[in-house]
This record gives sequence, structure tokens and C-alpha cells, in this order.
Amino acid sequence: MNTTDILKSHDIKKTPGRIAIVKALQESELPLSENEIKIQMEEMYDRITFYRNMQVLASAGIVHKIVIDNTIIKYGLSCCGQEHRHQNEHAHFYCEKCHSVVCLKEVRIPDYQLPSGYKLFDSDIIIKGACEKCSH
Repeated sequence: MNTTDILKSHDIKKTPGRIAIVKALQESELPLSENEIKIQMEEMYDRITFYRNMQVLASAGIVHKIVIDNTIIKYGLSCCGQEHRHQNEHAHFYCEKCHSVVCLKEVRIPDYQLPSGYKLFDSDIIIKGACEKCSH
């Protein structure tokens, strides 16, 4: 799916900022930080608009936020490759050497059995170590 089709399929207004964010994530093999997206957006970047757009895109299920720690946050595309599907229930791997983040779509987040009265809203699994490139 192209960028505008993704936004259209989620009934999200097509703005230049949203198009630029989704396009940056589509063109990357790895999740991107705000700064990495900012570089691709060039003069179109505005911090407040960026966060508002990310909130809209995340609420629609187009992107997901990956919080590694208090200083490292990356964003990944949740959907819309060749097929239209959302895949947020997966783990992420953070390389402590090269600082890359990879979506591990084959490593699924388990279905937790919470105590009675508890309700799950979100769950993140961050696996930290050295990636294939850095572990040699």
C-alpha cells in the first residue's frame, strides 16, 4: 500500500506531516527515532505537530511506539505492507552496541492471565543484547 492509501484506509486526514512520517517509516527496514524521522521530514518538521500526528497515527493503529528506556523511543509501522494487517503484539530487540531496534514479529507477546478485576491495555517486551552484526 502506498502512504496515502494507508491513511485513507484508516479514515485519517492526509496532511503533509502524516504522509512524511508514514513514508519515512515505510522506507526504513528498522523502527526510527523522532530525530531520524525529523531528518527525513526536513523543513516540514515541527515538534508539536510531530507528536500530535504520532498520537493520531498510533490511535489508528498505523504506527506503534517502542519505549526502550527513558531516553530511547523508536516508532515502527504497524501495518500495511503487501497485506493490510496490524501486528502490535510482538517483541522488540534492542542492540546495546549499535542501538538498533528490530521488530521481532515471530516472537509474540503471550496472552497473560491477569487476576480477576485487572484489565490489560498494553504490553511491551523489549529484549536487550547484541544483534547478529554486533555479536561477532
